[in-house]
Amino acid sequence: MSQATTAPAAGTAEERREAKPPVLRQIAESSVLMGVLAVFTAMIVGSVLILIADPDVRAASSYFFARPSDWFNAAGTSLSQAYTALVRGGIFDWQATTTTRMWRPMTETLTVATPLILAGLGMAVAFRAGLFNVGGQGQIMLGAILGGYVGFAWNLPTGLHLLVAIIGAILGGAIWGGISGVLKATTGASEVITTIMLNSIATYLLAHVLTTDAFIGAGNANPKSLSVAENAEYPLLLGGSFRLHLGFVVALLAALFVWWLLERSEIGFQFRATGLNPDAARTAGINVPKVTALVMIVSGALCGLAATGPVLGTQHYLTTSIAGTVGFDAMTVALLGRSTPLGTVLAGLLFGALTAGGTTMQAATGTPIDIVLVLQSTIVLFIAAPPLVRAIYRLPAPGSWRRKQRDAARAAAPTTAGQEA
Repeated sequence: MSQATTAPAAGTAEERREAKPPVLRQIAESSVLMGVLAVFTAMIVGSVLILIADPDVRAASSYFFARPSDWFNAAGTSLSQAYTALVRGGIFDWQATTTTRMWRPMTETLTVATPLILAGLGMAVAFRAGLFNVGGQGQIMLGAILGGYVGFAWNLPTGLHLLVAIIGAILGGAIWGGISGVLKATTGASEVITTIMLNSIATYLLAHVLTTDAFIGAGNANPKSLSVAENAEYPLLLGGSFRLHLGFVVALLAALFVWWLLERSEIGFQFRATGLNPDAARTAGINVPKVTALVMIVSGALCGLAATGPVLGTQHYLTTSIAGTVGFDAMTVALLGRSTPLGTVLAGLLFGALTAGGTTMQAATGTPIDIVLVLQSTIVLFIAAPPLVRAIYRLPAPGSWRRKQRDAARAAAPTTAGQEA
């Protein structure tokens, strides 16, 4: 009688499947630690640049081997002053003479972070669906054009005017993002290429409308639009001493909406399924072209909503630089936030603090503000290259513990088969 023996008891295999890696191993493999280390590594790079830019440090370097203590003192002073000024300008200024000035840096951080969070959420939606929206800049411009026009050209009651202006901004971004989505869904055109091209079109369109009487008024040659009506502006949350406005609350509500959309709604499940594997999603009955178009519409709508930050909240009029670099910075925010709503909010706050604090750092220490841009760019570099960060800090790759467990289980399993009884 012949009989084939199989692998070990099911209980042992089940225990191996359910075994979890040690806590420290889970932390070492986590994406959260990757984000923290990316920021930390970028700060090290920024510190090197601060030291290079400091004349006292350069002077002490010329006789480093004669008196190394002078160099270390100069380097310590330079870094402490620079980062202290960054904190004072972006979080809390303990050297200010009034309570208002002490807390103003925090409110400035929240104000600057508002459009970054909103546009970052738009990028996060696209990333989770497997699309790369590079057109945030153009979508913000279209949102600014429509939202701003409603704000200064229409005459509506208080409350309703602000709501309609917000809807106009959302609609502008949704249309501009939807163009790329429809092209991708119907022709397969790369959303990267189409959104970049639409950025250029939006730039020239904004420049054109700022030469028309409908936007700048009759007889005016200055490329600056009329001011948004007062009842279409975001209300200030903390009074006239601070610039923080209702747009920040809108950004938090948008983050909650994106969380519900991606994690709790049916269409959000379709977004994520399409992003993970379009072929499998299609096999499961999901209309991938429709989902693709909807993703870009939602992403563009959130970017258009980001335009309400400067147009309805702080600047109150249109210029050719109304979008700043928010559309491009938003990609960094979404990447750093791992395309999750909470992570995007936290990343937006970090970048808001860096931007708000960079001005104070430059004014107090003479450190070039471009170093803040280098910090942001370096963060992107390390976020986009996880193997590099893991190699620097000798961290294990995600899932490596489970792979080792599976390999060990296979090696230990009996392979005798076809034994003669």
